[in-house]
Amino acid sequence: MTRHAPEIAFFPEASFGAALNCVGIAQELQKQGAVPVFICHPGFTGVFAEYGFKEYHLPEGPADTAQTVEDYWQDFINTHVPHFNLDPTAQLPTYVAPTWKAIVETAIAAEDDLAQLLDQIRPDAIVLDNVIMFPAIANAGCPWIRIVSCTETEIPDPAVPPYLSGLAPDDADAITSFAKSYADVTAPIHRNYNSFRRKCGLPALPDRLFLEASPTLNLMLSPAPVRYQRDTPLPQDRFVFLEGCVRTENHYELPRFPVDDGPLVYVSFGSLGAVDTNLIQRMIDVFETIPARFLVNVGAVIEAYDRVPDNVNLGGWFPQPSVIAQAALMIHHGGNNSFCEALYYGVPSLVMPYCWDGHDNAQRAEAVGVGRRINRAAWSAQSLRADILSVLGDDAMRSRLAGISANMQRNPGTVRAASAILAAIAPAHTSSDGALKDHARPSPVGSP
Repeated sequence: MTRHAPEIAFFPEASFGAALNCVGIAQELQKQGAVPVFICHPGFTGVFAEYGFKEYHLPEGPADTAQTVEDYWQDFINTHVPHFNLDPTAQLPTYVAPTWKAIVETAIAAEDDLAQLLDQIRPDAIVLDNVIMFPAIANAGCPWIRIVSCTETEIPDPAVPPYLSGLAPDDADAITSFAKSYADVTAPIHRNYNSFRRKCGLPALPDRLFLEASPTLNLMLSPAPVRYQRDTPLPQDRFVFLEGCVRTENHYELPRFPVDDGPLVYVSFGSLGAVDTNLIQRMIDVFETIPARFLVNVGAVIEAYDRVPDNVNLGGWFPQPSVIAQAALMIHHGGNNSFCEALYYGVPSLVMPYCWDGHDNAQRAEAVGVGRRINRAAWSAQSLRADILSVLGDDAMRSRLAGISANMQRNPGTVRAASAILAAIAPAHTSSDGALKDHARPSPVGSP
């Protein structure tokens, strides 16, 4: 009897952080003999094919729809840019609730098409990297695996601050207030989502939760140095912590700067943050005064910048892991991919969060001494310059990060994730000689 190579369908949310995190795991699964494929949201066609993976595409929607899904989300972000300057609690009614409403509507709209695609693919397992459950996945008739590629706070625990709050675990009064406000503003959206789940044959979820834990396997991307001590440890047979998940990219050859001297600072606020060109231009004006080189990811709006200093180079996209590996500092929004990649390469972070899990990662970076948090609405040219120079000169932080980097690179999350996935689905894909049982289950939750 020959071994059946399992086909594993990845379904990341429509964000480059989740998409590229899944690429890293898929690369390792492919090395270990599996066949990864990707289900793409509109706007992500070609992203996974570029890495050599087969794609299946969700349709844009009805032909008479005036706006594509990609344009819809771009307009959504543009509308909410003013809310990025608000603190996490003030963002609950202005940004978080509208975002959850849009996410739920997206899940409902995608349900029938996703079910048809899964029936066509008939994968041996589905890997979901998202913040919401699509019932078609739970009803697909195969194991599904959850990736928590946002911050660890996505999985609640009394000792862990509320998801999206940016709070420290010992700030009890603020935690109570935030949790109540979060439940209040999301209540009608949550009721609508639970109604949809029941129609699809799934049980309702508790308040504030839009995605349950997988009964098979849950992969947590929080590296050891930034994890929380939980009141209730997560079950070791279903939860595996990874040391980040860094994909493989070709070496990036740095451009020659007209002023080509000083340490390299990489700046990226993700595909959403790039729309705030006014903020980035203000920062570029400060960069001009600092004896360093700045590589700045400005996304699809590079034409908005008509004056670029000689020590600054702009780009619409960079192979981020390869760039970070050569940097002395990363300035970013606190997205979990960016945060983990900086840790993986031992690079300090200046985190200027604007929404979602960026607030949680910014707080954690400062709390454990691997970076600093910058208030997006309250910095000045003088304070930003001082923060950059201070972190570049912080030898103690750099030494701490060197140890973290060494451990993460000894225990790559991509390898652990791929091995865990194959071990979790092995019983259904083992020949009579037990060939797939070579994929040993990784070390339990919390182990180095």
